[in-house]
Amino acid sequence: MKEIRMAIEYRGEKFAGYNKPKRTSSHPKKSHAVLAKEGETIKLIRFGEQGASTAGKPKAGESDRMKKKRASFKARHGKNIKKGKLSAAYWANKVKW
Repeated sequence: MKEIRMAIEYRGEKFAGYNKPKRTSSHPKKSHAVLAKEGETIKLIRFGEQGASTAGKPKAGESDRMKKKRASFKARHGKNIKKGKLSAAYWANKVKW
């Protein structure tokens, strides 16, 4: 692992910093990656299905369908989201939902 001008290189991939998610359009399956750090533990986490349409961030005048879709995701993955920064569900919830 090398730190270069405020950027971090980890396993050949560059990140803006710890806990800063980025899009990974070149990855065949996952849409985002983050170099998560909690305490002394550092972990590369890939999350999100490439090409999936998610509800995104809540918007004014959002349809009931999207509200239900978001609520469903949070209910289904609630246990994993609570695990914290070292889980893919946490980052998917934060970035994509």
